[in-house]
Amino acid sequence: MSNQTQSNTRVSALLDALGDGLDGSAPTSQQWQRILGRDQDAPLTLVNFFKLNDKAAYRDGTTGTGQEAFDRYAAVSMPTMERVGGKFLLAAPFAGMFAGQEEDWDLVVLGSYPNTRALFALFEDGEYQKVFHHRTAACARQKVLVVNG
Repeated sequence: MSNQTQSNTRVSALLDALGDGLDGSAPTSQQWQRILGRDQDAPLTLVNFFKLNDKAAYRDGTTGTGQEAFDRYAAVSMPTMERVGGKFLLAAPFAGMFAGQEEDWDLVVLGSYPNTRALFALFEDGEYQKVFHHRTAACARQKVLVVNG
């Protein structure tokens, strides 16, 4: 199987498990491909900005706050991330803008990975995939930046 075919298969499986990303709740196919195209041995950090829903937006009608939904997600995602080799550098409330255009967020999380394989190990983990819907229900919107190092 060619590398491109393997990449397409991985991306298809991630889209099936986490969603197509067109609503901003997960990476799109193009974004997954971009990450797969980077140096697989190079470290990377994700800078996550989260705006939480007042009420969680579960498709099945589950009730609760956005914070409660996010806590359910974090209860599994944090130990799973550490198990695959990642580490949290920061998880803190957003305090405001220092320079640039104003933005409104609730939470900022920085997660570092030793390489791209570790990042994919998280997103391809079955237990992580089972709780990803809590993240989607929790967030009104999110922005995730990828930085080298």
